[in-house]
Amino acid sequence: MSPIASLVSKIESGGLWSNQLKLKRNEYLKVKGSIDTNLYLVVSGSLRIFVVDDIEEHTIRFGYQNNFVAALDSFISEKPSGLYIQALKKTVLKVISKKDFMKLIDASTENRKLWEVILGNLILQQMERERDILTSSPWERYQKVLSRSPQLFQEVPNKYIASYLRMTPETLSRIKKS
Repeated sequence: MSPIASLVSKIESGGLWSNQLKLKRNEYLKVKGSIDTNLYLVVSGSLRIFVVDDIEEHTIRFGYQNNFVAALDSFISEKPSGLYIQALKKTVLKVISKKDFMKLIDASTENRKLWEVILGNLILQQMERERDILTSSPWERYQKVLSRSPQLFQEVPNKYIASYLRMTPETLSRIKKS
């Protein structure tokens, strides 16, 4: 069983989900400047996590079914975040508060290790993405994401994939055709 599935099972057996949210397509779970210390499990649907600069939006992550999603900076610091989290289609989420989640994590060494593995994997994924953006051609970035996350291309509109890959939608379209 994966570390995420193991933790979800423990949350389920402890009855720790505080709520279930249903988001409509394009509805925001979180906006810039807000504090959000909840952790969410994507039951169905998909989301994107992004930032906005003066010119455009930059997608930095996606959330899919059976994965955790959070404004991790706000979850950790309990301060306002610059992140937006938006549903890409109708999405159902289960919610656990940071307080309840951390009680579960602190309840055993096994739980702590599961959480450390999940965070470690997240860090490695982000580092790999940063390295790809800095050192790989658009075609290479596309190929790597396609091999790592083929479901991305079923779940997410091309304009958000292009933003994630740091290319224009036109460039992504040309790459997909070649």
